Amino acid sequence: MFKFTDLNGYGVTLSFKKEAFEIEPTHILILAKKQNQWLLTNHPKRGLEFPGGKVEVGETLTEAVIREAYEETGATLTNIEWFASYYVQCEEPFVKAVYTAEVQLLDEDFKRYETLGAVLCPTEDLMNEEHLSFYMKDAGMKKMLEKESERV
Repeated sequence: MFKFTDLNGYGVTLSFKKEAFEIEPTHILILAKKQNQWLLTNHPKRGLEFPGGKVEVGETLTEAVIREAYEETGATLTNIEWFASYYVQCEEPFVKAVYTAEVQLLDEDFKRYETLGAVLCPTEDLMNEEHLSFYMKDAGMKKMLEKESERV
């Protein structure tokens, strides 16, 4: 397990083993690629970040991944796989499940609600992108990207 403090000052424990935490994940994060480029969503306040969000009542984690990816980017995903989970020790602790996937299709005309749509970013430019959300800059994100690159 990898422990770090996030940029909000909360303790976080990251694990690459399934069911490493006693509480069920209530949030998801999606590390998806399209032709060797990362799928990011352009959040109007935070900037560029991986898509993700809360799991709705009655929804499986995979269903949440599919829904959030489309809602935030217009992406249809394939090869969705569990990758990691992390436990955030805040006022109301929660676990976020991290999934990897491939982008099958990007719908340019999807109805945008919370974001400004999809941005594709090559791996070599990802951490140097000037408009990255603060969520993308913590030690946990760097560890996940490092671990993901070892899988390829």
